[in-house]
This record gives sequence, structure tokens and C-alpha cells, in this order.
Amino acid sequence: QVQLVESGGGLVQARGSLRLSCAASGRTFSDCAMGWFRQAPGKERDFVAAISRSGGSTYYADSVKGRFTISRDNIKNTVYLQMNNLKPADTAFYYCAAVPTSLGIRVVLTMSDYRYWGQGTQVTVSS
Repeated sequence: QVQLVESGGGLVQARGSLRLSCAASGRTFSDCAMGWFRQAPGKERDFVAAISRSGGSTYYADSVKGRFTISRDNIKNTVYLQMNNLKPADTAFYYCAAVPTSLGIRVVLTMSDYRYWGQGTQVTVSS
């Protein structure tokens, strides 16, 4: 079992920045690949970013590449999503997700592969 608690969402203006945090407890954090997903009202949940167990590998959706950065602190058991140059199209409910992986797995990109999910946090970007 892994419990994920997200924080850092809020209302910002376009071109502004936010940093989302996802604090993990339960299963050893370093055993899990981590990801961020987002879902706008009436839309499907989409992949945003992923990071490997050690943090050595990352992957981003094209829509956020160059603007968002995923990182993790395995001492604090926390994964972050730094969001810069935010756009109104980034408005969505953002979810943190975790999945235990073997050492041979780098990043996990498919939503159905993730086992544990946070409660989500709202990000609203005004124009």
C-alpha cells in the first residue's frame, strides 16, 4: 500500500508558476516509479510526466515539455511537478500516481500501469 498526498495547487495567471508536491507513505518510496496526470472537466485523464525510481530518467508529454519539470526527493519521499509558463490549457485536476517497479523499469507512461493514486489537486490558470 502507498498513500499519496498532494499539495500546491491553486489559481494563477497565465505565464505564472506553481510547484505541486506529492508526499508518499506506506511502501518504500524509492521502490516506485512516479507519474503526474491531469484531467479537465469533461475530458479524459492525460499523461503529464513520469520519473523513474532513482530519478535518473524522466519523460514528458509534448504539451508540457520545456515548461514542466518532474523531480523527486527520496529522502523526503516526495515527488514534485514544477510548472512554469502556465497556460489556460493547463487548467485541470492534477493527480500523482505511483507503481512499484523492478530495477529494470525506467519510466512508466501508461495510466493503467499505475497502482496508487493521490486525491488530486486543482490547478486553474486564468488568461
